[in-house]
Amino acid sequence: MNNGGHMQGMAMAPPPSAAMNNATGGGGGMMMKNHRHMMMHMTFFWGKNTEILFSNWPGYDNLGMYVLALFVVFFMAVLVEFLSHSNYIKENADHVSAGLIQTTLYGLRIGLAYVVMLAVMSFNGGAFLVAIFGHMLGFLVFGSRVFNKSSNEGKTMDLPPMSCSC
Repeated sequence: MNNGGHMQGMAMAPPPSAAMNNATGGGGGMMMKNHRHMMMHMTFFWGKNTEILFSNWPGYDNLGMYVLALFVVFFMAVLVEFLSHSNYIKENADHVSAGLIQTTLYGLRIGLAYVVMLAVMSFNGGAFLVAIFGHMLGFLVFGSRVFNKSSNEGKTMDLPPMSCSC
């Protein structure tokens, strides 16, 4: 019963974060592993103590593995741009083989784009920046006019432009 803004006669449940952080270590934004707390961030943060793509990778207090993880994210972003601007299908190729190649390239590009997006969803500032710089470098090399010496005015790309923000 409500009496002047105070609840009487009703037991109050503990806050969700307290109820979730039980002996199993689940929920509430926290994970307990080996009696060490690791935050699952929901805002951007800076630091090498994070998990990118896989559980316990790059690990805790391991700068070398963190740099490797950033390099992998960077390389995947460059690869997405490479696949986006590739021209492997010849104009005289039969429609079935061209369609199969196009579908395979499309699936690979979208799969890599989603993996890069998941890496960014670690909310690590370094992973976010290397994903952006990887896409930028990939576009500069494969999509812009800087390194494009031949004229592709009549030739279309193998894959349509990406229509999502990934």
